[in-house]
Amino acid sequence: MDSKEKHTNENERVDADMLANSLRAEGRDRRRENTKKVNRLWLWLGILVLVAILLYWLFSIGLFESMAN
Repeated sequence: MDSKEKHTNENERVDADMLANSLRAEGRDRRRENTKKVNRLWLWLGILVLVAILLYWLFSIGLFESMAN
């Protein structure tokens, strides 16, 4: 193998390593974005559940007050 072929093989390895690293970084970024979306969904779901519990509680207090009178 002459020096030109050796240099070409090293460049191909470097390019393959760079491609692999960029794909890994892209996958990490995609996973972070998906995690953010899921966390936001859970947050809004929790808020909706708390609002439902609050409304139920207020409604039940109103019913008990009207029954007491």
